[in-house]
Amino acid sequence: MSMTDPLGDMLTRIRNGLTAKKSVVECPKSKLRTAVLEVLKKEGYIRGFESKKNEDNKDIILIELKYFDGKPAIKEIKRESKPGLRVYSSKKDMPLHYGGLGISIVSTSKGLMSDHEARNANIGGEILCRVF
Repeated sequence: MSMTDPLGDMLTRIRNGLTAKKSVVECPKSKLRTAVLEVLKKEGYIRGFESKKNEDNKDIILIELKYFDGKPAIKEIKRESKPGLRVYSSKKDMPLHYGGLGISIVSTSKGLMSDHEARNANIGGEILCRVF
């Protein structure tokens, strides 16, 4: 069965893993997922991730979740731009989440980056998801 929203699926796996207090969750590998995980790792929301092959010889990503004093580092992770409704933003109209404490992951012409990196680079793009 084909998946209509692979990024939304990965975000849901992370959300469910955090709710269940898992240390590692896995999801199928793709370039978009890997790029989003790079931003999450750089911003300190996850410990890391690793690519492997599962028993069916398919590529998967193992995502190490991060906790502080037993509480998840990610309090909210939500898909903004969906396959049926894309959300684009210019540099000056890019929203701040929780007064700048949270981040948005933005797909720009220079690759995926956080919203404050996009503002510093003076570019806008598609807002994929937001994290707090």
